Amino acid sequence: MAVTGSQRSRLRLVVVQALVFSLFATLFVRLYYLQVVGGEGYQAQAANQSVRDIVVQPQRGLIVDDQGRPLVANRTSWVISIDRNILAKLGERQRTELVRRVSVVVGEKPEAVEKRLITCGNEGSVRGSCWNGSPYQPVPVASDVHKDVALRILEQPEDYPGVVAEQQSVRAYPEPFGVNLAHVLGYLSPITEDELDAAQDADDESLNGASSVGRAGIEKQYDAWLRGLPGYRRVAVDSMGRVLGDDSTVESTPGDTLVTSIDAKVQSAVERALKERMLFQRTQFDKVTGRNYVADSGAAVVLEAKTGRVVAMASQPTYDPGVWVGGISSSELERLYSEKAGTPLLSRATQGQFAPGSTWKPFMTAGALKNGYRTDSTLTCPSGVQIGNRVFHNHESSAIGGPVTFAKALEVSCNTFFFQIGYKYWQQYGSDEGNVDAKDPLVAEAKNFGFGSRTGIDVPGEAPGRIADRSWKRAYYDSMKDFYCGIADKPQDAETSDFVYKFAREFCVEGYAYRAGDAANFAIGQGDTIVTPLQLARGYAAISNGGTLFAPTVAKALVSPSGEVLRRFTPAKVGNVKVPKKDMEYIDESLKGVTRVGTMAWKMGGFPLDDVVVRSKTGSAEVYGKQSTGWVASYTDDYVVVMMLSQAGTGSGSVGEGVRKVWEALYGIDGEAVKPADEAIPGLVAPKTLPTFLDDGSILPPVKEKP
Repeated sequence: MAVTGSQRSRLRLVVVQALVFSLFATLFVRLYYLQVVGGEGYQAQAANQSVRDIVVQPQRGLIVDDQGRPLVANRTSWVISIDRNILAKLGERQRTELVRRVSVVVGEKPEAVEKRLITCGNEGSVRGSCWNGSPYQPVPVASDVHKDVALRILEQPEDYPGVVAEQQSVRAYPEPFGVNLAHVLGYLSPITEDELDAAQDADDESLNGASSVGRAGIEKQYDAWLRGLPGYRRVAVDSMGRVLGDDSTVESTPGDTLVTSIDAKVQSAVERALKERMLFQRTQFDKVTGRNYVADSGAAVVLEAKTGRVVAMASQPTYDPGVWVGGISSSELERLYSEKAGTPLLSRATQGQFAPGSTWKPFMTAGALKNGYRTDSTLTCPSGVQIGNRVFHNHESSAIGGPVTFAKALEVSCNTFFFQIGYKYWQQYGSDEGNVDAKDPLVAEAKNFGFGSRTGIDVPGEAPGRIADRSWKRAYYDSMKDFYCGIADKPQDAETSDFVYKFAREFCVEGYAYRAGDAANFAIGQGDTIVTPLQLARGYAAISNGGTLFAPTVAKALVSPSGEVLRRFTPAKVGNVKVPKKDMEYIDESLKGVTRVGTMAWKMGGFPLDDVVVRSKTGSAEVYGKQSTGWVASYTDDYVVVMMLSQAGTGSGSVGEGVRKVWEALYGIDGEAVKPADEAIPGLVAPKTLPTFLDDGSILPPVKEKP
């Protein structure tokens, strides 16, 4: 039977109704599944989207001096951050406008803000500017901004969606007595990708992508103790990223306090004396070069003679450690590394290496007295001595008629006396110029006093100095012969001076040879031998304390935020110079003569030497193409004081007055009177006890132990 049109229409309607019913049935089944079966899971996901984890950086531990005076503290700083999750929800125009607004209020270019928003490792990231932290955390784009800027952002959230203004803890430098101490303290900078990966591999929870870590000085050496442990905040946010309230909090743990052996009052006196001498020498005329002294750099070190603890250490030029807070500009960083500015980042006390000049002679005296000479041995002190085909002159010191002893030679700093000793040993043991294994008593004694190797101070980056012996000269020849032979093998051109061409030809043929002149120069601290001021201070401390070599130490103790002493640092004995006691006493008496009647006497007039017995040795080191480096190394039974200035003239002439001022500060000397009440450190030397840390965070000075 044929199907009519009306029946067909009715059939189509039934099919459509069935389809609609099936769609609604599917929808209701799906809604039932989402709301009833899977409701709890989706509810948790929705909650997670409105809750965000924020890392709370810990307050870094304090660094204090031996009396508890803060050398490095903390202060609060306003930080502006941008939430990249909110930024991603904005349109291109809105995003660009928001970045522009933020850049205007923080005083940056929009391009600089954009660079900080890029995750390190992603395309376009710039090391030092990119973000290394959590992708779910607002990215800091400006630190240490003015409070008015932060309030503007907080009061106008509709104009700054996703922009956060909050206070964070940053480093502060209280500068007690005006101290700088930059090279000892060091500085911080943001963690690198490699450091973060290493921390994560080691399960180190104290570091995260927003951490700052120590880069130099004791900030680096004791970074693990100072940094503390971060905390975490879980906060509820709305769709625009605005914080609605705290969900939960894990408090951060502040870092530990580092108590140092530095005394701020002594440090201030040392820094002031060094800077004054440098500025003064620049006004003085150098008759040798026909111009004023350059006085381009200098250093000073004060050690406890019996322990090796560092009481003060200064370097010039220096810098303000506060420039690193909140990020350093590229122009400022370039200046810190600039040779034109004097390379301020270089610590001349531990990294600067200079020829020691005549301050070397007490160690050479010890070597001679152990190898054939006696305290009553005498030699001449002429104006010059013939060694090979060259006459070696006295230079700064004057000739003395008749025989002289070691004591007199040290008093007047007679070069020709020590030239003869170096030459004698070369003739006796090492006239074979190519024998790298030849015995050399003076070289052996220099190494005995620790020269040519690092002291082991707990400040990173220490230089080792150099003993220019036969082995060094052979190694230097092997490394440089191709270069100099390349010059010598070609005809001299216009760019090569006569001196360089002649030197290259001689070096190419016999640059390995350790000649008599090398031995003579070594005996007076000239030639290629170089030391750091710290090494020299450590050597004189060994003379003062009877022969013990210490690894100089800045850290004294680590104290928890609650005041518990976690660890004490005892200076390590790393060697003994093994010089006979009678010889050490002879050298000691000879150096007293240097202060009373020798080359340092004209700077010590009126100083109460009967009450404060200062031994000293001056030195003037010649440097090819530059003015002389001036040294004074001095000590008492309690302290060692060493000061030097590069391109500043004779030792006593350049830094003699500066060294005297340091001694006056240490012992409370006013004119010819010793006033114990004016001593920089109460009781003269720092007590073994530590400062007292109270519950309210205040610090009391240590109690002086009764004798």
